[in-house]
Amino acid sequence: MHEDFRVEELLGFAPDGSGAHLLLHVEKRGANSGWVAAALARAAQVASRDVGLSGHKDRDAVTRQYYSLPASARAPVGGWTGFEGEGFRVLEAAPHGRKLRTGTHRANRFRIAIRDVSGNPDAITQRLRDIELGGVPNYFGPQRFGRDGANLRVARAWAEAGSSPRERAARSFALSAARSWLFNAVLARRVQDRSWDRLLPGDAAMLDGRRSWFRVTDVDETLQARCRALDLHPSGPLHGRGELPVTGAAAEIEQQLAEQEAMLRGLLEFQRLEHERRSLRVAVSSMSWRVEPCTIELAFELPRGAFATAVLHELLEDAWDPAERGED
Repeated sequence: MHEDFRVEELLGFAPDGSGAHLLLHVEKRGANSGWVAAALARAAQVASRDVGLSGHKDRDAVTRQYYSLPASARAPVGGWTGFEGEGFRVLEAAPHGRKLRTGTHRANRFRIAIRDVSGNPDAITQRLRDIELGGVPNYFGPQRFGRDGANLRVARAWAEAGSSPRERAARSFALSAARSWLFNAVLARRVQDRSWDRLLPGDAAMLDGRRSWFRVTDVDETLQARCRALDLHPSGPLHGRGELPVTGAAAEIEQQLAEQEAMLRGLLEFQRLEHERRSLRVAVSSMSWRVEPCTIELAFELPRGAFATAVLHELLEDAWDPAERGED
């Protein structure tokens, strides 16, 4: 049921109230974000590239997210507020100064009902408290790899045959899937050796909620305390051109797993992606829950780029297949 999974995009800023664009707050059900963007472009009689959005939200959910249109776009009869299409409805429209770009939003708010649950309610409650205090492994979710892993298969075929997909979007999805697969493999190894939530000598540590990182040479008590407080996190690779910024045990893990997927790594480098870092752990904020016989009602916030399935996996044994995390 779509109503059991709700996602709300949190921009972190209000519409400007004036400017060359319109900011549309849209609710969608059973529709993917790209399809809604195309429908808005048709209604506004503008090119698809003129429609802005910050992130792609789950299709199988009730989601609220933002889109931008040029202020000069043709408005439907009656205006944008209340405008409906197949699977979506515009809740509000307001003038704004800038087109939305990918990653503009601050976070996403999730509300999830998990049904037909078996287990000890006290143990479930304790696990939720552990997640609230310690965060979860920051896996890329299965949706990053496409339906039945289609995006990753495209990436492998591209790497092996050298023939790229024709459409730009397909190329982007394939490269993103390849990067995510390699990251998940590193994270799965560090979950296995229980170092995903602690700093190792030679790690690249990331500040919580930011993309900046710094090299760790000696792991002193101050750094470990900041890590326990979720102020710092160890990071993993988003492969591309450039040297690994890590040394020691962290570098051994990343190099070994990259060598096992040398063709995917080579594809990313050949396509001129630059090496970046992603936190191995993500803090789960604003958590609330209700545990009842057979049902868990759960609400939480995650920063942009993090997946609700990463939280569910830590709560449910069968949230996804181990292979989708990059495990053997």
